[in-house]
Amino acid sequence: MKLKKIISSIESYAPLSLQESYDNAGLIVGSANADIDKALICFDVTEEVIEEAISIGANLIISHHPIIFGGIKKLNGKNYVERIVIKAIKNDIALYAAHTNLDNIINGTNKILADKLGLKNIKTLNPQRGILNKLVVYTPISHKQQVQQAIFEAGAGHIGNYDSCSFESDGLGSFRANGQANPFVGNIGELHKEKEIRLETIFPSHLKGQIINALLQAHPYEEVAYDIYKVENNISNIGAGIIGELPEATDELPFLNSIKNITKAQGIKYTNLLNKKIKKVAICGGSGAFLINTAKSAGADVYITGDIKYHEYFDADNSILLADIGHYESEQFTNTLLFSIIKEKIPTFAVQISDINTNPVNYL
Repeated sequence: MKLKKIISSIESYAPLSLQESYDNAGLIVGSANADIDKALICFDVTEEVIEEAISIGANLIISHHPIIFGGIKKLNGKNYVERIVIKAIKNDIALYAAHTNLDNIINGTNKILADKLGLKNIKTLNPQRGILNKLVVYTPISHKQQVQQAIFEAGAGHIGNYDSCSFESDGLGSFRANGQANPFVGNIGELHKEKEIRLETIFPSHLKGQIINALLQAHPYEEVAYDIYKVENNISNIGAGIIGELPEATDELPFLNSIKNITKAQGIKYTNLLNKKIKKVAICGGSGAFLINTAKSAGADVYITGDIKYHEYFDADNSILLADIGHYESEQFTNTLLFSIIKEKIPTFAVQISDINTNPVNYL
């Protein structure tokens, strides 16, 4: 199977355009046109994972964390990153990562932990702004439904828990075709006026190409009149972290113990107990201290994340319970998510999850 088909199955779920500016998600080593026999899914690419891939005959490794974050000026094996890249190339193993693009979708990395905790009414904690576009297109009345359905199926018109969202108004369009035109209505050289529908809808910017292509395919006019505007609205299903509610409020220590059992964390660092019930829970897997104040503003009773620094614990300010469960522990279920994404799109493809625990942190 071509690697680009496997990549497409992942990126249709978590587009690369959603990754953070510092990130390096995507195809890191290898050609998208390579033939892939088997894939191995892991959290981090280590030298042990490369050996595991070789032993099972996998020529693709899909990880959550990219093995390369910054630039590499030399490849001489002086550190683990260089050794891994060299070994992958020597053994014809492609390396692909789905990182913050997978973190920044509502059904991504954080959703798995939220499901395991039983959270309901899940929403994005910090929705992204500035990635929404508005599409306005003018279509003859006869083709309104055809055009509308095409752009909806391509991904336009989603607002929160609603789809097929649009607005339409009647109007009168005018145009005159020259001698090189092949007009759908009207005559060459004559001014024509046509009753048209103005359709308005929104879409995330990463879907622009497929939506415009669907529009042009469905629209009957030789030259389609449409406008695209940037809008500043938040997009509710894309952004960092999630927040939801427990079915029933619970005490703080029993809740922390349930997290520890679910994640098999060897230890949880947390702030002062507030002696109140836990109902509203915010989560950001990985290094999520940057969302502490956002979680507080959202009214969360507890914020679960990893990699909180010493002074950042003071930001709780006795108004929220912070629980640092560890970077690996908060994102470890990403392997299962990546496996399910690929299996749903390509059920016959050979893919398996690594047996190696790549967590570099140990506890005494």
